[in-house]
Amino acid sequence: MKSLYCKDRPLLRSVRAVRAFATWRSLLMVAATLFALPVYAQQTDRTAPVIVQPGAPGQPTRKLPATTRATLPPRSAADVQFMQGMIMHHAQAVEMTALIESHTTNKDLRTLGARISHSQSDEINFMKRWLAARGEPLSRPMPDMPRMDKSMDMSQHQMLMPGMLTAKQMEALRKAKGEEFDRLFLTGMIQHHNGALIMVKDLFDTAGAGQDAELFSFATDVDSGQRAEIRVMQTMLGNTK
Repeated sequence: MKSLYCKDRPLLRSVRAVRAFATWRSLLMVAATLFALPVYAQQTDRTAPVIVQPGAPGQPTRKLPATTRATLPPRSAADVQFMQGMIMHHAQAVEMTALIESHTTNKDLRTLGARISHSQSDEINFMKRWLAARGEPLSRPMPDMPRMDKSMDMSQHQMLMPGMLTAKQMEALRKAKGEEFDRLFLTGMIQHHNGALIMVKDLFDTAGAGQDAELFSFATDVDSGQRAEIRVMQTMLGNTK
């Protein structure tokens, strides 16, 4: 009897293993079915999303109809004028940086110029999109000023904005080479950047202006970014003397 029991023992183990496997497989199938139920419920749930408007501090939220559509925040005339003016302002900075490649071999200045050109070109595109989305023209109309010479061209009109280089300054920059160009570029771009800081300050000093979230973020980025670049250029200018 002992030898027969020992002979059939591997067979008994095999039978038990088959039964265990079958039981485990059944449990897995049940679990898979249960886990699939929430997914199916989510897929078949066609309930419309609920739009909730947060209330003011201390006030409850309220549900809005499903037909509610987002609207752009109100803007002031100063917001539009700031964006239009800054497009023109940035365009001159990009024009200045375009001279670097053919006027100097200063590697640090080339690196700085590439950064200014790239960032301000991107910002020009952003400002154009901001204005277009609101149905506003991309440039300011010519001001109607009694004392203004009617023969004044657009390049002279541009000089009315803070920090922009005059036609004489731009001509001197175009004619300069090497270290003289480096000095004129740095002094001119510092002047230019300081003008942009004045434009940002004027915007925020105007009642009701700068409240648009996108414009506020953009203007504060311009302020902080150009302050940092001014410090870099002041250091570089000190090294050229």
